[in-house]
Amino acid sequence: MDRKTIMAEYGVMPLPKDTTEAMAYIPYQPYEPEMCKAVLGYENGTLFRALHKPFFGSKCGGADND
Repeated sequence: MDRKTIMAEYGVMPLPKDTTEAMAYIPYQPYEPEMCKAVLGYENGTLFRALHKPFFGSKCGGADND
């Protein structure tokens, strides 16, 4: 579900117009999740593929992070 659909369906923006530094805002999320199998979800810590964000440490940087 995109921003325009959310605005039309619920009459609200995904995020507030005026945001403030150091405040957490969680945008509206569609409930049409792409889910993985239970075993893989257990290993990943979530069943939702969009929320699986593995941390690779030094693998994320450039050549200087050997």
